[in-house]
Amino acid sequence: MDHPGSIPRPARAVPERARPCATPFESIALLLQGGGALGAYQAGVYERLHEAGIEPTWVAGISIGAINCAIIAGNAPATRVARLRSFWEGVSATCDFGIGALWNQVPLPDQARTFVNQAHAAAVMANGVPGFFRPRVPPVWLPGVHSGAPSYYDTAPLRATLERLIDFDRINRKDMRFSVGAVNVRTGNFAYFDNAIEPIRIEHIMASGALPPAFEAVDIDGEAYWDGGMVSNTPLDWVLSSRSGLDTLVLQVDLWAADGVLPADLAAVAVRMKEVQYSSRTRAATDNFRRLEKLRTAFNELLAQMPRELAASPQARMLAEASDQAVYNIVQLVYHSPTYEGQSKDYEFSRRTMEEHWRAGYRDAGVTLAHPEVLTPPPLADSPAVFDFTKQKRPS
Repeated sequence: MDHPGSIPRPARAVPERARPCATPFESIALLLQGGGALGAYQAGVYERLHEAGIEPTWVAGISIGAINCAIIAGNAPATRVARLRSFWEGVSATCDFGIGALWNQVPLPDQARTFVNQAHAAAVMANGVPGFFRPRVPPVWLPGVHSGAPSYYDTAPLRATLERLIDFDRINRKDMRFSVGAVNVRTGNFAYFDNAIEPIRIEHIMASGALPPAFEAVDIDGEAYWDGGMVSNTPLDWVLSSRSGLDTLVLQVDLWAADGVLPADLAAVAVRMKEVQYSSRTRAATDNFRRLEKLRTAFNELLAQMPRELAASPQARMLAEASDQAVYNIVQLVYHSPTYEGQSKDYEFSRRTMEEHWRAGYRDAGVTLAHPEVLTPPPLADSPAVFDFTKQKRPS
């Protein structure tokens, strides 16, 4: 039962409509996973797509992916990269330890880089991130302190940043479809906020990134919501469930690699735990969709051989409606982090690391776009075609 006065969340995505795009596909969905500071990788991917003239018609994100999506959907194409750059340079403007930009140019061995990155992450824990979050004063963990907000940090700076960088009227004009996911704190149910269903507000973006206990839950229409990554860190299921009947190019940009190596020490265990937890469901959703598409293809082949009377039966018509002949390319771009980044990589916001993440996304998108098959709709029998040209890349 829904809370009195709350708006029931739709269980499935509504069908998408065809929109002009610079490919043979009728829809291009850009899906952005959550991952905190790693999200600069997604900005680099988008910059390379933008240079190639490939603009998404649907953006869907979780947590930091929701913020990147909102900046993309909430700005004109000509200003999107600049607005993404403004956000990422703003949140990486600290942690130079008085050295300024000099150390960004100095090559460092992995051991030294591990130490520097961890020092930056410690500074973030102590001081917060400009334009994003700040520690609550007095700290809520002190005995006897009751701030009224059960979280370590205050995200008021993020609200101001989003108001400055995002045109919500543009998002709600629906020129581009926009979806973000969050978790209802009271029910534990996952929810998507989608401009095809309802107007999008700043609270929807902030709720998608409200990861406890660091950040406080965000109230939306009388219900409290936390970071969607607690349940599913990818919007792939939501987009694929729309069943729009459109030939669709899905660009899935993940910040956590599902595959990895057996950890050899406790530090590596902590890293691998995060990767397994937050890479959640991307591969499973893709595999499940592939199985369903094969069943739909088989039914369509059978339908063509059915006698007219049988094909006109209610059961056959119901199956035919669920077996559209749209084709899909699912293109995965996955960030594979160097070992020196460690378990704090999602909250290490230094400028040097941000620039490295951005360049990695730009480079991986360029490698992917060099393969013409990713922009070519597959034959129905081969749909969905799944590509990952980042899979072989393994940092030392």
